[in-house]
Amino acid sequence: MLSQPYQDNIETLLNKIEEAEMIIVGGAAGMSAAAGYNWYRDDANFRAHFNAFAEEYGIDSIFGGFYYRFRTEEERWAYLATLINYVAEAPIGQPYKDLYQLLQGKDYYIITTNQDTQFLQVFPEDKVSAIQGDWTYIQCSQPCHDGIYPYAEQAKELCAHIEGTRIPSHMVPHCPVCGGPMELWVRSFVFLEGRKYRSEKNKYREVILKSKNKKVLFLELGVGQMTPMFIKEPFWNMTYTWPDAYYITINPNDALLPKELEGKGLAIHEDIARILKDALNEKAKIAQ
Repeated sequence: MLSQPYQDNIETLLNKIEEAEMIIVGGAAGMSAAAGYNWYRDDANFRAHFNAFAEEYGIDSIFGGFYYRFRTEEERWAYLATLINYVAEAPIGQPYKDLYQLLQGKDYYIITTNQDTQFLQVFPEDKVSAIQGDWTYIQCSQPCHDGIYPYAEQAKELCAHIEGTRIPSHMVPHCPVCGGPMELWVRSFVFLEGRKYRSEKNKYREVILKSKNKKVLFLELGVGQMTPMFIKEPFWNMTYTWPDAYYITINPNDALLPKELEGKGLAIHEDIARILKDALNEKAKIAQ
């Protein structure tokens, strides 16, 4: 049986979803962690896919491998190909499926700093802005031109030719324009903020402009304190200034509610997967 405070949180979440004319979801790494995909830990999932690199280089997480300074491009692209292939083939996490069901029949939009494509595998592309890039695309490292390239199929082919922790030299990708090195199209010192990036930002900006006079629910899922400027702080500011806005954050560790938003927000310090599943079950009971 659910405790009363926990049950109250579920009821508030469902009520605010039902009342909202627009739901703006902000999803970050905690959402994927709730689905079993943790980018910062040396866990069983990491070892199942990246064990050769962990043993050879002492890498202790997926992100640790991304930022590791490999000796050669052949080693580095063996790791990056493994990462791209892992992302492309990872099953959709249950929290994403549950969120999709909770939002059915509502007007909503999703902004995410995640680069693992989980949101885009569940929700329509025109409902999602991925503002930190996408692990399955590559770009010129310069960048010498405004172009990004899907690379999931090529990465799969590279993985089939990994020997130990290397790929053959001739398989290392090079820019089709300048011939220079390629990089993953994700937030970094060389992240290409070109047409695709501007498109993602513009989609979100249009939603914000159309929503400011509506009854809006800002639903923050798994946003930590590493990059609060992308989701958390804008959600706080809009909730504070928009008269009919309400803010709910769900995060077992970083659910923060500023005192200025007391009465206009709720911080739920619980596992995201559990909350979404219980909310969906409660919604089904109400509908019976």
